[in-house]
Amino acid sequence: MTEASSSSGEGSGGEGLGGPDAPEDKRRARILNGPLPWEVFRFGTPLALGMALQTTFNLIDAYLIAQLPRAELGAAVGAIGICDQLAALATIVSYGVTTATSAMISRHRGAGDDAAVRKTTFHAFLVVAALGLVLGAVGVFGAGPLIRGVVGAKGSVADVGAAYLRVIIGGSFTIFLLLQVSDVQRALGSSRTPVALLVLGNALNVLFAIVFVFGEGPSPSFLAWGAPIARALGVPRMGLVGAAWATILARALVLVPNLLILRKRFDLWPRPGERRVDRAELGRIFDLAWPASAQLFLRISAMLLTNSLVARFFTTHADQTATTAMGLVFRLDTMALFVAMGWGSAAHTFVGQNVGAKALRRARDSGWLAGAYDAVTNLGLVAIAFLSGREILRVFGDAPAPLEIAVRYLHVVAPTYLTLGLGIVLGNAMAGAGATRTTLAVDAFVILGVQLPLSLVVVLGFGGSIDALFRAVAFANGVSAVAYGFVFWRMKWVRASRRMRAG
Repeated sequence: MTEASSSSGEGSGGEGLGGPDAPEDKRRARILNGPLPWEVFRFGTPLALGMALQTTFNLIDAYLIAQLPRAELGAAVGAIGICDQLAALATIVSYGVTTATSAMISRHRGAGDDAAVRKTTFHAFLVVAALGLVLGAVGVFGAGPLIRGVVGAKGSVADVGAAYLRVIIGGSFTIFLLLQVSDVQRALGSSRTPVALLVLGNALNVLFAIVFVFGEGPSPSFLAWGAPIARALGVPRMGLVGAAWATILARALVLVPNLLILRKRFDLWPRPGERRVDRAELGRIFDLAWPASAQLFLRISAMLLTNSLVARFFTTHADQTATTAMGLVFRLDTMALFVAMGWGSAAHTFVGQNVGAKALRRARDSGWLAGAYDAVTNLGLVAIAFLSGREILRVFGDAPAPLEIAVRYLHVVAPTYLTLGLGIVLGNAMAGAGATRTTLAVDAFVILGVQLPLSLVVVLGFGGSIDALFRAVAFANGVSAVAYGFVFWRMKWVRASRRMRAG
């Protein structure tokens, strides 16, 4: 396929976002015309690094939880592994809207249509705010049925998890809005500022967690400085639930400067006459968002499927060893997932803006480059998992039985972080062109057509071991890379960009 000529950068939407010589116009020029390998690397590196740092702060958070008394520790580790995935289900419903609207915004930006950028941004925030209210209510009133009835958690894991889930999903509007405002900036070509603020939010989260989790004590001696702060503020010792409150507060604080930057730097405040709700624009957002949300829902559901099968077939009310093990490895899985999402976000922006500028070959090549960079990054993660996996996991829980299961999981699944990452990056690249139905179809095939039946056959049909279940997960990760690679190579996903046309 021949590459169409790129847009010259002249805006068609009246006044540009910051003027013709603004940094935003220079960012657009680099994305559309700069040396592609360097520009993808330059843009994607802070996104991947930021996501890795965000996961590192989550690991520190998990380390703090690991300092709880042994009587609380097993239930807390098992509960957070399940609850974070349930909370992610709520987040990805909103993130589907974020993915869809950032694709629309990046394409509008590539075409130079600033009025369309403002219009889509305004409607996206309306939708995300509404979802925050609805799903927050679901979390507050449905936490118990979700963790006991849907996942099948038992005993103290279920009790602690339900309390944690009420807070983390009840306040999920904070992450919905934070991800939306960060992705708008990224879609317009800014990768460092939103990542820096996300990292700041996670640093605040860790500081707040020390105060909220342990309160006035008891706590490890090196965390004793938090006790006077808790005493002065009247914060009680909340254990695992305190980690949820720390997360919500940190997100809310970081959201404020993000909103100010979005308004001041990018001049996205709606003009007079642009603040009316346009049903056609909402329809375009819904048209792209529901497949993106469904696809992300499937991805998280695949992780929950494994946890649910482990809980139902390899644990009892008296023995939660296997669930605790899954809580340990979830953090390293998340590291691979988040790094891939960082490179995928870069591909999303480059594909969206270059499709908008009709530079189709450049759009395609940017996806492959981002996938290659992610593979190199994941090689490092795989090496760490094999060389130091046991030592890393021991930081979060040193009980021998769950640690042994967790290490076996890593030895089977960690090598497929490379294939999992490639599928995620190429899926994000196609979503940048608006091909959210295509990515939904691929994930539905992999998860519903391969992983789900294979996992059920393993545990039901043949009474397989937990290691056989891990091998089913690894096989599905490999199928994902093959499927996404084939679909991306054919480039029929470019046609989906027509659905993002302005009204």
